[in-house]
Amino acid sequence: MKLATWNINSLTVRLPQVLDWLAANPVDVLCLQELKLTDDKFPLDALQAVGYHSAVFGQKTYNGVAILSRAPMTEVERNITGFDDPQSRVIAATVETADGPLRVVNGYFVNGQEPGSDKFAYKMQWLDALNAQIKAQLAAYPRLVVLGDFNVAPEDRDSFDPDGLRDTIHHTVEERAHFRALLDLGLTDAFRMFEQPEKSFSWWDYRMLGFQKNRGLRIDHILVSDALKPLVKACTIDRAPRKNKQPSDHTPVMLEI
Repeated sequence: MKLATWNINSLTVRLPQVLDWLAANPVDVLCLQELKLTDDKFPLDALQAVGYHSAVFGQKTYNGVAILSRAPMTEVERNITGFDDPQSRVIAATVETADGPLRVVNGYFVNGQEPGSDKFAYKMQWLDALNAQIKAQLAAYPRLVVLGDFNVAPEDRDSFDPDGLRDTIHHTVEERAHFRALLDLGLTDAFRMFEQPEKSFSWWDYRMLGFQKNRGLRIDHILVSDALKPLVKACTIDRAPRKNKQPSDHTPVMLEI
């Protein structure tokens, strides 16, 4: 079984790229972030035509997340229980597999803008609420995967300039502590289960030839529960879509179990 996450940075703009990628990479589950459209504008028919069911939590202009699955989904939940949030950032669903139900949690984590800002404070509150949500999900669904755009570079090796960017957004002690807190719940960063090339990133700034110079960050992640960890066969970053004309600034991360 293969799963993937991709911050598409406007599905309206990049639906053809998603369809092309799915044709070349027919994953079982694809989680999308930054849809930037409302539910009624979501291309359900186009995705159904290529074999995917969709669970959607959209928002006009900003945010928005969706889970695409070849198998039907049940128990769809939107947002974080008990956390009053007008932003569409989290969607969860159960996917039936040959080995039993798999719980998929797709998140577009808060960016935070800069340490000390109101947006950073919101990010800390949001991460606290998410941690409680994931803890509850793990108790209910041992076979669980959390994937999405985390907006956190967990370690120095996940940044093209760890010293120059130290204590800036994505690199702060607080953000990294929240990432470790998720792992402490009983999750594993699937990408780091394997030897990986140095300077492996999933996001590159559009400016200053960020991709061409590999000035990137690894901020898109896939975390697997202890029950799934022994089943993980591979976790890779597909750089190819970042070479597209008018690409997203993110590229897919793929998991095989």
